[in-house]
Amino acid sequence: MPKILVPVDGSEPSLRAVRHAARRVKAEGGTVHLINVQAPLPQAVSSFMESGTVKDFHRAQAAEETAPAEAILKGDKIAFERHVTVGAPGEAIAGYAKEAGMDEIVMGARGLGATLSLLLGSVTTKVLHLTDKPVTVIK
Repeated sequence: MPKILVPVDGSEPSLRAVRHAARRVKAEGGTVHLINVQAPLPQAVSSFMESGTVKDFHRAQAAEETAPAEAILKGDKIAFERHVTVGAPGEAIAGYAKEAGMDEIVMGARGLGATLSLLLGSVTTKVLHLTDKPVTVIK
């Protein structure tokens, strides 16, 4: 049963990826693993905050960004897990896919321009370069 990793940020491209993964899991079985990568706060800000407050901030942001994806999966009765991390998105997604033994990554594309990196988005391009897992890019 495949384990499909879907990076989500609340954007429409990421939600299209969630819907695609949900259809696949309905047809083939398996689980969807959502990952949300939060940007680190600037040190000028985080140095004035307790580490617990920073963690609470990242958890709250992640909950807001993953809520639409979770609603789609719950509505379709699809088993899923959620993972939240802080760091560089491309590296975090590829690293988690390897560490957690994902079978595939399904992610949304960004239609931002003519070149590959702009067409797919810098995060998608970075994941493609860093992972040995199959990556399905959803337009």
